Parts: sequence; structure tokens; C-alpha cells
Amino acid sequence: MKESTKESSYTQNDYPNGASNKNNTATGSNKVPYQKLFSENPTFNKKPKTKKCNISKKTLILIIIAIILILIILFIIAMLHISSSKTKSLSNQSFSSHSFSYETANYAPQMSKYIGLSTGGAKDINNFRENIKNGYFPISTDITYNGLFYDYYFDTGRKTESEHLFSPSYSCAISKDPISLRKEYYMTVGLNSNIKESDFQRKKLNLIIVIDNSDSMSSGFYSYYYDSYLYYNRSTTKSEDDKKSKMEIANESVNILIDKLKKDDRLGIVLFNSDAEVLKKIELISETDINKTKMIISGIEADGLTNFEAGYDEATKLLEKYKNSDKSEYENRIIVITDAMPNYGSTSPNDLFSKIKNNANQGTYTTFIGVGVDFNTKLIEEINDVKGANYYSVHNSKEFKERMGEQFEYMVTPLVFDLNLDLKSDDYNIEMVYGSDSPNKQEGNIMKVNTLFPSKSSEEGEVKGGIILIKLKQKTEKNNGKINLEVSYKDRNGKEYSNSQTITFDKNKEEEFYDNTGIRKAIILTRYVNILKNWILYERSENKVFMIGPNTGIVDFFYTEVEITKLLGEHERTSVKLEVSAEYKENFKHVKEYILKENKEIKDDTLNKEIEILDMLIKNE
Repeated sequence: MKESTKESSYTQNDYPNGASNKNNTATGSNKVPYQKLFSENPTFNKKPKTKKCNISKKTLILIIIAIILILIILFIIAMLHISSSKTKSLSNQSFSSHSFSYETANYAPQMSKYIGLSTGGAKDINNFRENIKNGYFPISTDITYNGLFYDYYFDTGRKTESEHLFSPSYSCAISKDPISLRKEYYMTVGLNSNIKESDFQRKKLNLIIVIDNSDSMSSGFYSYYYDSYLYYNRSTTKSEDDKKSKMEIANESVNILIDKLKKDDRLGIVLFNSDAEVLKKIELISETDINKTKMIISGIEADGLTNFEAGYDEATKLLEKYKNSDKSEYENRIIVITDAMPNYGSTSPNDLFSKIKNNANQGTYTTFIGVGVDFNTKLIEEINDVKGANYYSVHNSKEFKERMGEQFEYMVTPLVFDLNLDLKSDDYNIEMVYGSDSPNKQEGNIMKVNTLFPSKSSEEGEVKGGIILIKLKQKTEKNNGKINLEVSYKDRNGKEYSNSQTITFDKNKEEEFYDNTGIRKAIILTRYVNILKNWILYERSENKVFMIGPNTGIVDFFYTEVEITKLLGEHERTSVKLEVSAEYKENFKHVKEYILKENKEIKDDTLNKEIEILDMLIKNE
């Protein structure tokens, strides 16, 4: 098929060189010299009258004594405040005698505030939440471990500062499955960096925003476009804002992104439906009429088929002359805003994946922003297994604006690539890895991660999404507990680094233990994801292998192709009415009780979001 590419007239006449909103201000001065003002004003020539102040020696002594007493009181108050702060700081530390032979300190030292790291891939589970809330049945890729982890802050187990870009820390735990009550062994990899928050600054951007304006984007944000082909609509919208189309939300999201760009960034815009169209050639923000650009974007309408390939190819062409940009100064990135339901041109995940991977190998990375409850996370998960890639879901423009306010700088700045962790132990093997951005996250005892992005840290030093959880399988009864961990990775310039640490996992210390709240929270969230993924496959396939009970416990989820049979065509997703079997309602009750019980120790109010979802599933009719 011959691809058609056309360039909009906006690029020629509507985008003049130089910003249209520059103001030229003239400055001048008619000021009278201040010396003249003083000399001509009779007030300034008069000598002020002075009054003689008589203070007795006794009064003067009393004043001095009072001042000294006030200073002493202020000093005592200051010392009491410092002492109280130190006590509070020590009381907030996690004390542990279970895990590590290489750390003997009883508490983490006071450190400067550092940003942490988090994995690429999914950066939220908004699509899963919105499907449940609107009475739709989600698919298994709507909820991911790393997407859920990024909703939370974690104690990474960091004890010391480091001079390395990536400095992993390790924590251990023994935890009982809340349904089978069997003991399970876990460790976490804390994703720490040596970058102070005050020092972090993203590179300049060569950015192409690719906007899907195919007809599927015309449907309501909370409805499924392909439901119209089956003559039903399960949308449960309740307000005028909810009734916005996906196209409207996409346009608003693009304008929010533009607000995050700086004058030295470059921006180009591509539209795609049946064909690709260059809406705006790539040029510096300082040379762009921002107001006119936003006005044009707000007027984009949806029509035609969905030729994702054409849009992505056109974006790649626009960045061609910048692919050899100095990596220490500029970052090349393509941001695609779409519902991810291609039906024209190449729709093969392998073809799309190869294009994204080829760009990544040349230093151009990709972000997907999914729009609508029918956003096809399955396709994005398949083609997103590439270094430097990540994806988000848009719920509404207000929430998106808030998220981009604190995350945009991090979203476009990958720091660590090709991370491998090799676990060597006579006693343990890696059984499962949770929170990596790679489907091929494990090869034997090697954990793999494509990319680590910078991530926000809290005042308490916890890192947003800053953890990967590893489930361990005991090999022998000998159990001296020694585990050697060798890490290798590359920075953005391809320079290789490595380090190794040895930890001691003494499972005999206690029946159940957690080194810190970080690993405890990660285990809770992982079990939550596992039970939901198995529930989705059970309800869709009616296969008993996905049923969870006391004999199985919360089994790990392994993705299968069974659920694809419930989709219309390859990527054209239709809705399925939300239903919950009686058996899984009982399972969800157990998990709800488990999360509430654990949260008494963790004290993280964010977990209430998961309680809300579980309540909806339990009460579903």
C-alpha cells in the first residue's frame, strides 16, 4: 500500500519565524538628580531638632539584664527543638536485624534529599480503575505491577549515600499468603540514585507529538467506540465533563504538554488517521506562536481509519536531522497520544515494535499516552518492551495536568539502561520478578530491566515506584542465607557500570518478618495484582485453572492468549459487562481484610484506592 503524506498549510503561513507574542519595551528617564531634589527642598536643608534623652543608670542596668534573660530563654527553646527533632528522626527509622551482613548501622544517616529511580513501561493503572468504576470488564494488561507500584511511595531500604548513578539497596521478608497461609520468601531491589533533587535538570528536548485523530477518537471518553458496531452502549457517564470525546481530551492533553516546554526545546506535531499529516514542522519553542498552536490543536476533529504506522513513520522523519544531537545536551522523544486501535496500514505488533526499537537504538525514545476506557493496553504492552519507553493513561485533563506538573521532567529523561541483576546463592533461586518493565524480566537467576527513569522522593525519603520485588524459592534445607548480587547497567552515553553486594537472608529469625514498610507494601500490592489478573482470566475463560483458593493461595499470574478470544478483531476492543462470580467475591473479601490489616502497620492512605475497587467488585450485581 502506498502511504500518503501531506503537509498542512499551517506550517507555511501560520507559523512565522519568531514568536508573535514578543514585546519590545522602550525605557527612558526624565528623573531629576536626587542631589537637586534634596537641595531645592527646604525641608532637607533644615537641621533636625534633637531632644536630650535622660536614662538613669539603674534603669539601664535593668534593661540589659532583661535582654540577657530573653536571649537565654530563646537559646533554651532552640536547644529543646533540636533535641526533639533528632528524637523524632530516629524514631521514624526502620530497625532490622534480619537481613544484611554488609550493613551494621541501626538507622539511616541524615542525608540530602535525593531523587530515586523507577522502571519504564506502565506508569499507572488508570485504565483498569476507570473500567471497573464504569461497569466494564477490564483485560489483564490494564493492570500491571510496575504501573501500580508507580502509584505508591516506597522505603527502598537505603542506608547510605553513594557516588554511583544507580546504587541498589536490598531488603528481605518472609510473609504468609493470606489465603493459603503458606510462608513465602521475598527480597526487594531499592532503586536509588546519587542525584540530588536540587541538582536535577532535564535535557533540552527535540520532541514530536503524534496525535491520533482517527474516527475511534470521536467516541465518548467513558464509552467503547466499537460497541456502536454491535448496537449497544454501556457508558455510565453522569456529567457534562464525562461526556467529552477522546479527541477533546487528547487535544487538551497536548496543550498541557506544550506548557511544559522551554524556549530551547524544539516541537513538531503530526496527525494520523488513514494517512499522516505534518501539522507543525519542528522548530524551537522560542520561534513558535504558542497561542496559535494551541488554538489549532483545540480544533482538531476525528475522522478516518487508524494508520498508526504512517503517523509514527512521519514523526521519525521529522527527527531524522536531530538523531545525532549531542546526548549531553538534547533528548529526542516521540509522544504518541492514541487509543491504540490500529486498523489500517501495518497493524502487526511485531512491525510496530521493530520501528520503536530501531528508534530507541538510535537514541529516539517513545512515550504513549492512552486515551479512553477502551485504550488497548494489550497492544501497548507488546510494543513497549523497548529501552527508554513508557506509557500513561489519561483520565481527565485536570488530573493529567496535575500529573504532568510533577512528572513531565522525569518522564522524558531516561537515566539507566539494560540493567541486569545476577543472583547467586546455594540456597535460593529467583522464582518471580514483579515491577520490571520487561516481559522478559527473568532468565534463570538474572533479573532484567530495560530502563530506569528518575522518580520523585518524599520528605521521608521514600521513592515513587522506587522498588522491584523478587520472589525467592528455597533450594535446600541447609540455608546459610548467603546471597551474592551482581548488578550491571549502562548510562545514557553507553558507559557500563557494575557492582556487587552480599546479603544474608536468615529465614529462621522469625516466623514472619519485614525489613521495612517498603517490602511489606510491595508484597501487598503484588498479591492484589495477582488475584485481579487471575480473576480476569477466570471470568473471561471460565477455566478453573485461574480459580484461587486455600489449596493454591494467590498464585502468580502468567499471561495467556485465552482472553484475546473475547476481543473483536486484532486490536478493536469492545466492552464486556462487569461480572464477578460468587467464588471470587469471597476471595476479594479475604484480600480486603488482608490489606486493611496490613495497612495498620504501613499507614498508607493511598491503599484506600484499592479498598474502593475491591468494594465495587464485592458488591457487583
